[in-house]
Amino acid sequence: MNINKVLLMGRLTADPELKMSASGVPNVRFSVAVNRRFARQGEDRPTADFIRCTAFRQTAEFVSKYFRKGSVIIVFGSLQNDNYKDKDGNDRQSTTVIVDEVQFGETKQDRGQTRDHDDFSQQSSAPAANTASAPSSGPDSRVNTEFFADIKDIEDELPF
Repeated sequence: MNINKVLLMGRLTADPELKMSASGVPNVRFSVAVNRRFARQGEDRPTADFIRCTAFRQTAEFVSKYFRKGSVIIVFGSLQNDNYKDKDGNDRQSTTVIVDEVQFGETKQDRGQTRDHDDFSQQSSAPAANTASAPSSGPDSRVNTEFFADIKDIEDELPF
C-alpha cells in the first residue's frame, strides 16, 4: 500500500493568477509560506519553507477567486517530483504539491476588513473547493449541530 498525501497550512506569497492550458483546463500555480515548528539555535524566529502548489479546474478557479497574497490557506494534495535538464544540460528535480482541495485558514474577522475581496462571510470550516462551487454564508449546512455543547466556561476543567 502506498500513500502520498500532503496537508499544508500557510500564507500565499503572491496573488494567484488563473491560466488556461492549451486544452482549456483552468490551472493556477502558487506558493505557500509555511513556518517551521522551531527556530534554529541563535535565530529569533523559525524560518519559512516556500512550497510550490498547482491546482486545476474548479479548485483553481476557487483559489484565484477567493485567495490573495497573505491569505491563510489550507491545502490538501499529493507530492509530485519532476526530473528535467536545465539549459546547461544539468539534471534537476522539482517538487510540487498537486492540489486536491483547499479550505480557508482564517475567518473574515481574522483577516480584518482591509481586503476588497471580502464580499462573503466564511467560516474556516468551509467545504472543500472541489465539493462546492462557491462558499456558503456559514458553516456547512449538512452538519447536525444539535449534539454539540457550548464549552466556553470549562477551560479550568480541561486536562491540557
